[in-house]
Amino acid sequence: MERAAFTASGQSYGSHRMVTALKEKRITLGRYKVRQLMQKSNLKPVWKRKFIHTTDSKHDLPIAENILARQFNPVARNVAYVSDITYIRTGAGRLYLATVFDLFSRKVVGLAMAPTLPADLICDALNRAIRHRNPARTRTDCAF
Repeated sequence: MERAAFTASGQSYGSHRMVTALKEKRITLGRYKVRQLMQKSNLKPVWKRKFIHTTDSKHDLPIAENILARQFNPVARNVAYVSDITYIRTGAGRLYLATVFDLFSRKVVGLAMAPTLPADLICDALNRAIRHRNPARTRTDCAF
């Protein structure tokens, strides 16, 4: 009976969910007993990670020049910033987080969050980094 419930779950149920599934079939077992039976039967839950595409590389938009050229060890702070965007799963859905790092200090100097992935999310994080650190403007062709 437990193997059928486990297979019906797509092999994703652990002992907690198995106890609930068995209760619905009027089989009462404790969680530790279910865990022991699952181990004896070699039933191990398998979780499939959801892959989310957040980057669209097939576009006709202009691509910025790579002025860093893989020089990841600047000689002073506020010389080189790098950024990244990730998402955090919450109970209300995804929360997108954009961070800006100073390569010299290896610290986060700016961040921004949004429930969607707007185009200006990283710009908000960069503007916060600029307000926080007040770097000297060294290039005149930068759009910040």
